[in-house]
Amino acid sequence: MKIRLTLFVVVFMFLFAGQAEAKKWKSLFNGKDLKGWTVHGKAVWSVKDGVLVGEGGMGHIYTDVACTNFEAKGMFKVSTKGNSGFYFRANPPADNIDGFPRGYEAQICHSQDAYTGWLWKPGKPTGKATELLTKDNEWFEYHIKAIGDHIQFWINGKLVMIYDDKEYTTGHFAIQGHNPGMKIEAKELYYKELK
Repeated sequence: MKIRLTLFVVVFMFLFAGQAEAKKWKSLFNGKDLKGWTVHGKAVWSVKDGVLVGEGGMGHIYTDVACTNFEAKGMFKVSTKGNSGFYFRANPPADNIDGFPRGYEAQICHSQDAYTGWLWKPGKPTGKATELLTKDNEWFEYHIKAIGDHIQFWINGKLVMIYDDKEYTTGHFAIQGHNPGMKIEAKELYYKELK
């Protein structure tokens, strides 16, 4: 009887801990519309079959959510010769809200040297990814963790980038549409705040 009770308590605690951890993740995208997002620039954003889609040129779509210390994750797919990014601690530039965000960019591009997995600051590759693990027109998972000046990226569960930088401390998540003719797709976008 004692063993059964102990086993029950252990299983209950395990399930409760798992549910508590799952509740920490909050959705950035409802899969239905652009509620909670703000568009800047020429890119056209829509929702198709539960996927956030950006097409048509340079522009960014920002979440209403702003974070300092956090983890974020999402699934992304970019078209052939596409260039995009999953921004964090990002804000529209005060002198041109349609310009490149002031903040960090988790690069999404498979056709240049500073490829998917690199950390970029406005116009500048900064934190080098160890390898390219993604391909055009294929879904992949991006996972970002930023605490203070310490930033880490995982691609499909593999740690590919570690960098320390303290220039940008807080801001929004955003996704970039970069060049005409390309398409960026995103889904299953979540974040959780950290201390």
